[in-house]
Amino acid sequence: MSVSDTNMQGFVDRYLAYIENDKNYSPQTLRAYRNDLNQYLSFLKDEGCTDLSTVSRLQLRQYLAFLKKQNPSKTTIARKLTSIRSLYKFLCQHGILEINPVENIKTPKSDKKLPKFMSINDTENLLNQPDDGKLPGLRDKAIMETLYSTGMRVSELVGMNITDIDFHGGVVKVRGKGRKERILPIGSHALNAIQAYMEKRGSDNEALFLNRFSGRLTERSVARMIEKYMKKAAMNLRVSPHTFRHSFATHLLDCGADLRAVQEFLGHSSLSTTQIYTHVTTERMKEVYDKAHPRA
Repeated sequence: MSVSDTNMQGFVDRYLAYIENDKNYSPQTLRAYRNDLNQYLSFLKDEGCTDLSTVSRLQLRQYLAFLKKQNPSKTTIARKLTSIRSLYKFLCQHGILEINPVENIKTPKSDKKLPKFMSINDTENLLNQPDDGKLPGLRDKAIMETLYSTGMRVSELVGMNITDIDFHGGVVKVRGKGRKERILPIGSHALNAIQAYMEKRGSDNEALFLNRFSGRLTERSVARMIEKYMKKAAMNLRVSPHTFRHSFATHLLDCGADLRAVQEFLGHSSLSTTQIYTHVTTERMKEVYDKAHPRA
């Protein structure tokens, strides 16, 4: 079946609606896939290709070469190829296309970068930076304490509502990737910081963390806030909201936590994703050994 120029964008939109409504992909993933697929369609049109059913493996390899010229990371290229692969799979499953040209295109192996994390001292230093005598400082301290206490993603943090917190039980409900809910333990330092913030914030908005206009805080605002305190603390390491997540996992494993428990906390669907943190802790052990052992 022909999937011509006039229909290409329509089929992409249909696919995006499918992964949003039927597969429950997160807004961040949807945005990335939309950008990836629109870039792919633009490339095809520039190459004079106006029908998805006529795309050859050679053209796909030319597209990969085009991407590599932009010098992105291997992870970015892999994600872009994944989005295209998923589109063609959808088109074939729904009888729109008969042949999947991406079927035998190998995904480039991504570079395994060890996650950056803070030391316990650096973490405590950063957590002590906000001025808890003022409302913005109370909020910021509560945010950072929550990120470190639970290891949740920043998208999960800004999506939290007041009713998601069980102060008595010491747990919090979060909605993760694919809108999957999970229950996380949350420590007393974070709960106390949240309680102190809620006592002063004076708003009936269901969202837990609010901006100065009493609206739900955004991920970007959280990132800017942490960057501000990072500079105030004169830290050498560049800290993002995700650094708290990396630090949470690394510190737990350093102190003997079970890998599968950490997988549950982080909401990873695969244990192999969590195992990157064992490489981090192993590297740290080797550093200590090399420095301390007389015959290292």
